[in-house]
Amino acid sequence: MSDAIRTIGFIGLGHMGGPMAANLVKAGHRVLGHDIVPELLAAAVDAGVEAPGSATATAAAADVVITMLPAGRQVLGLYADEGLLAAARPGTLFVDCSTIDVADARAAHATAVAAGMRALDAPVSGGVVGAEAATLTFMAGGGAAEFAEAEPLLAAMGKKAVHCGGEGAGQAAKICNNMILGISMIAVSEAFVLGESLGLSHQALFDVASTASGQCWALTSNCPVPGPVPGSPANRDYRPGFAAPLMAKDLGLAARAARAGGVQTELGLRAAELYADFAADSGATEDFSGIIRVIRDASQKGGDQA
Repeated sequence: MSDAIRTIGFIGLGHMGGPMAANLVKAGHRVLGHDIVPELLAAAVDAGVEAPGSATATAAAADVVITMLPAGRQVLGLYADEGLLAAARPGTLFVDCSTIDVADARAAHATAVAAGMRALDAPVSGGVVGAEAATLTFMAGGGAAEFAEAEPLLAAMGKKAVHCGGEGAGQAAKICNNMILGISMIAVSEAFVLGESLGLSHQALFDVASTASGQCWALTSNCPVPGPVPGSPANRDYRPGFAAPLMAKDLGLAARAARAGGVQTELGLRAAELYADFAADSGATEDFSGIIRVIRDASQKGGDQA
């Protein structure tokens, strides 16, 4: 069957999944979708997604089933307990784009294969902006043949897809990448707060660091202060973007993997703690770059006490 006329089932049409499904429609695919939130499903239908009425009905009619869900337990539950695998035709390719624990990803793969299906884990990087603009990066784990089949679909939703290895390798790459990102954002935020205390303007620090050894994505694309990068969430009162609770979740997955493997990740573990606290408090509805306000507030309190 031509890639241009694949029938795609898409389960999970939230802030990421909705735009991703819409981009598949724009690429010429027939997309069947389902979400338990009626408003999200209605928005997807407005974008050209068909709604068969249930997750199982969606999977039954699809050549490829893509899932984008909040946690591993939901992926595993949907695959087995809620009958998604049982409803699909034998040999259907299941592509899970959720960010979940590596062990859960491997369990989902094994469950799919045992049911006569094929599987790929393909979490994404790029946030809501990337999902809307089809500029996501996909990190895929699974067989080479499964990756080759999924690649044209991933290309319709993003700008880059990397086959990272066997089952679970995509999730491994994702949590390692986001550990780098979380640590980087804290470092960039601390540098700006330090610069403020030294009388350095945001623009001056940005102009230096963005072209020097401090250059990183957290600075040049998602700058945590308003002004230097017009498209950053800092210019929208830290409206996500990539929400702080999602960063806390990803850093928690990285911390769990590090502890299980006996890997020393002192900065990663500390970043996980900071983001867990931020997400549970003022950052619950903010972009992850909003952590600069926590750092600034703590610095001011420390100065007042000195």
